[in-house]
Amino acid sequence: MAALFPNISVSGSTAALLVTTDHPFNLTAAADVEGRSLPPLCTPCCCGVLNRTLAVAFMVLLAFAIVVGNVVTLTVFVQTRQSRTPQGYLKVSLAIADMMVGVLVVPFSVYTEISLMVTSAPPIWYHGSPTSPAALTSLGGPVGPWQPCMLIGPVFAGCTFVSISTIFLMTLERSVAILWPLHKDALVTRRRTLLLILLSWAASFLLALAPLIFSGNFTLEYNECSRMCNYTPLLFGGRLPPDANILLLFPAFDFTLLGGTLAVNIVSFTSIRLYTRKRKLLSEGSLSDAGGGGGGCLHRPSFSDIKAAKTIGILTFAFTASFSPIAVFVLGNVVGNTWCNFSFFAFWILTGNSCCNVIIYSVRDHRFRKGVTLLFQREHSPPHAEKT
Repeated sequence: MAALFPNISVSGSTAALLVTTDHPFNLTAAADVEGRSLPPLCTPCCCGVLNRTLAVAFMVLLAFAIVVGNVVTLTVFVQTRQSRTPQGYLKVSLAIADMMVGVLVVPFSVYTEISLMVTSAPPIWYHGSPTSPAALTSLGGPVGPWQPCMLIGPVFAGCTFVSISTIFLMTLERSVAILWPLHKDALVTRRRTLLLILLSWAASFLLALAPLIFSGNFTLEYNECSRMCNYTPLLFGGRLPPDANILLLFPAFDFTLLGGTLAVNIVSFTSIRLYTRKRKLLSEGSLSDAGGGGGGCLHRPSFSDIKAAKTIGILTFAFTASFSPIAVFVLGNVVGNTWCNFSFFAFWILTGNSCCNVIIYSVRDHRFRKGVTLLFQREHSPPHAEKT
């Protein structure tokens, strides 16, 4: 998805071309003739006092919502025995990934923005990572402090990949319950689910670190447009490194899993629609038991399975909607547009999805609502009343 031009910046799980070289303001990391990555230059549209103040206020509120919402989600699923199912384990994995974004990624952006507002000079680590080859002196020693983006950037990318892969696994689990309800317990076990969760976390963070592990021509820097840590290829003589195509792994992974999730949802909802129509015909007497009931009724999915499949479909729609601005941003950059302010909205809409799941659970999942009610009642009731 990314256009491989001299000035390219990749944030989280999406390769994004920010500007072209003939633009008067280089909003992404540039490179000097020696290949050293330089800090991005900021324009008034992105870095005014009012703009930064509003951005910080939004980030603080978002971090609070993400942490509180996912802490409640984790508490409910851990303390509710009915939630200790394969689907419950997947929801816990999704909540942990979302909470890591609220605990690490968003607070770091808040700290950096406040530092840029209250000090006349940027933080000492702002000029790039000393671990990259271009940031080493001729004697081989590092220059400057450690770059925090070397941690924050992969965490955000890894958590985004975990969210996508977990939603894909949740969709598969519900599709098995819809299409093969009699074999659900045999096919989807807790042990297999936990193994798939561990594999998804390992694969997601390995992919997030791929540009650093398999290439020495990338670094991570804080971008003043997106207000996030971005992957930045080191330029030598104004040219991209030969292995810059490794960044295409990010959008390829995202769109492959989202496409697979959409396909599985279509199959599941088609089956639900056929079953609902069949049940309606049976209730109206238009279809006899011999004509289509009988054995078919034994294989019908339960009402809870159907409702859970619809809930996961809403989760998929919400994540796809939050990811769509990133896709628009990339396509716009490919044709040469520079959207500094839009890059902020695109990346932070995706980040805001981390607090949406608890809202969806509260609206769609009656067990989750009951668990939240019991949780707060337990906190405000005397010990002898906990029996109920």
